[in-house]
Amino acid sequence: MKNNKLVKRLVAIFLALVVIACVIVPIPYYIEEPGDTINLKELITVNGKEDEHKGSFSLTSVGIRRATVFTALKSKVEPFHEIISADDLTGGASDAEYMQIQKFNMETSQNFAIEQALKLADKPYEMTYKGVYVLGVEKNSNFADKISVGDTVTKADGKTFTSSEDFMKYVKSQKVGQEMKVTYVHDGKTKEATEKLIKLPTDKKPGIGITLTDHTEIDSQDKVKVDAGNIGGPSAGLMFTLEIYEQLTGKDLRHGEKIAGTGTISPDGEVGRIGGIDKKVASAAASDNKIFFAPNDEITKEMEKAQPGIKSNYEEAKAAAKKLDTDMKIVPVKTVQDALDYLAKMK
Repeated sequence: MKNNKLVKRLVAIFLALVVIACVIVPIPYYIEEPGDTINLKELITVNGKEDEHKGSFSLTSVGIRRATVFTALKSKVEPFHEIISADDLTGGASDAEYMQIQKFNMETSQNFAIEQALKLADKPYEMTYKGVYVLGVEKNSNFADKISVGDTVTKADGKTFTSSEDFMKYVKSQKVGQEMKVTYVHDGKTKEATEKLIKLPTDKKPGIGITLTDHTEIDSQDKVKVDAGNIGGPSAGLMFTLEIYEQLTGKDLRHGEKIAGTGTISPDGEVGRIGGIDKKVASAAASDNKIFFAPNDEITKEMEKAQPGIKSNYEEAKAAAKKLDTDMKIVPVKTVQDALDYLAKMK
C-alpha cells in the first residue's frame, strides 16, 4: 500500500511539473497578436510644440511574445493570434541582431517620414549621408568577428562616399583576396579593421561580406522629435508622415476624428506593404478609431507564385474588419498624397 501511495504521489508531482513546464517554459516559437495603438501626439513634437488639434493619428503595432506549450495551444483558438518560428521572425539573426535591425528600420522610417512631411510642407532640408549601415554579416566574411549588425561603415581604405552605391562600386572595383582597411562606428566608437576581400556568391565580385543600406540623417531648421521608445520596425512611416505634416503646417487634417493606419513610407512617398495587418486592424478597432489607412500594394506574379492566394494589405485589412464586424472604415492608399486627398474630402 505504501509503495502504491508513493507511486501515486510521484506521478502527481511529475504531472504537476509537466503542467508547470507547459505554462512557463518557453519554446522556440513566438506568438504574434494585436499590439498597442499609440496616439502620435504622445511621441512627436515639432519645434518644441505638441499637436493640439482634436482627434488623433495613431500607429498600430503587432505584439510579439515568446510562446509556451500552453500559450501556443491557446493561440490556436484565439482570433488574430498566430504562431511563428524564431527563424521566421528574425530571419536567422540572433535576438540582439534582430533588435538592432528593427531599431534601424524604425530610425529609417522616421527619416523618410520627416523628409516627406518637409517636402509636402515646402520646407527646406538636407539629407546627410552618415555611412553604410550594416544589416547583416556573412559567416564567411573575414570581418565577421569585427564588424557587427548595427555598425556604420564610414570609410574604405581611408576614402569616404556619398551613398552605399558608391561604396559598393569602389569595393567591387578591387580584387578578391586583396586587403582593405574598413573604418566603422561601433557603439559610438570609431574603429578600424583590415582584412581580405571575399568573392561574393551573388555576382562573384569582391566584397567585405555585409548586407548594407544607407545610414542617413535629416538636417532642417524645423526640429522634429520622435520619441518611439522600444517600438521597432518600418511600418509606422505613413502615420508618422501625417502627424509631422499636420504639426509643420498647423492644418487640422483630422477634423476631430480618431484615425489609425499602417504602411512603410519610401523616399518618393509610396506607402509599402507590411506584415500582420489583421492584428493591427483589430488593435485599431479596439481603440475606437473611425478610419484605418491600409497599403493598397500591388501583388506581382512573382509574389503569387511564391505565395499562392496572397492578398494585398488592403484586402487583408477589409477581411479583418469584416471578421471583427467593426464600423471602422478601411481606406486604401498607395501614396501619402492618397491619404491627404482623402482627409481633405472629410471637411
